[in-house]
Amino acid sequence: MIKLRPKPDSRLRRFPREPDTLVYGVREVVALLIRGWLRSYHRLTIIGREHLPNDRGFVMVANHSSHLDTLCLLAALPLRRLHRAFPAAAADYFFQSFPRIWIAAVVMNALPFARQMRVRESLSLCSQILETPGNILIMFPEGTRSPNGETREFKSGVAALLAGRDVDVLPCYVEGAFRAWPKGIRLPRPRKVRLIVGAPRNYAARTFERSDLAAIAADLRRAVTELGDVTQASSLSGRAGFQPGVYQPAGKMPARPDGQDGRVTT
Repeated sequence: MIKLRPKPDSRLRRFPREPDTLVYGVREVVALLIRGWLRSYHRLTIIGREHLPNDRGFVMVANHSSHLDTLCLLAALPLRRLHRAFPAAAADYFFQSFPRIWIAAVVMNALPFARQMRVRESLSLCSQILETPGNILIMFPEGTRSPNGETREFKSGVAALLAGRDVDVLPCYVEGAFRAWPKGIRLPRPRKVRLIVGAPRNYAARTFERSDLAAIAADLRRAVTELGDVTQASSLSGRAGFQPGVYQPAGKMPARPDGQDGRVTT
C-alpha cells in the first residue's frame, strides 16, 4: 500500500494549530524584526496602548486599507501575547500558496476566514477563539482592503460575535497605511503610519435581533472613523499633547426600549 506524503503546507493550513515552540520562537524573532522595520521605515507610532487589557481576552477591530494594518495591530501587543492573538485573514488570499500560508500561519498566527462561502463556519471558529480566556481576535469588519483609503460600511458578522457576549472590543484606526502600501502596489513606500487604540466597548446587553446587529456594526464603524477624524484634525492643527488614547467616541448607539444603550462601562 502506497502512503501519500502530506503536502508541506497541510500542517500550516490546519486550524486550530497545535502548540509549537519552534514556531513560537520564529514568530517572536520575526515580530521583533517587523517592529523595528515599522519604526524605522514607516516611523510607526502607537497611541492608546493603555486600553489594551493585560489579564483577559478581547477583540480589536480596525479600518482596512493595507497589508500593513495587521502588522501594526500585532505590533501593539506584548510579544508574550502574540501566540494567543488571531487576526482573521482571507482564506482565498492568504491560504492559497505556500509563501502566503507560511506568512499567515507562522508570522501572523492568522485564522483562515472564508469571505464568500462557509462564512458561518468562519464565524463559529472566531466564536470558539473568544470562548478561551486570554485569546485576542483581530478583525477588519469591512471584509477587504479599501480601494481608496475610505472606511466602508462594517459587515454584521462582527456584530453577531459581540452581541450578548461579555467581551471588550477595542476600536482602532490605522492612519497612513493606505499611502504607504495601498492595494495593487507591490512594495510598501516609506510613509509615516500611526495606530490609535480607542477605549473599549462592550455589547453584552445587545441581542441577536437584526436591528441590534446593525446598530453594533454602525456604532463600531462610527467609533473607528471618529478616532481617525480627531487624529487627522490634530495633525492639521498641530496641537501639542493630543491623546487619542483617552478619547471617548461621541457617537452613541440608539436607545433600546428597555432603556439600555448596549454598552457596559469598563
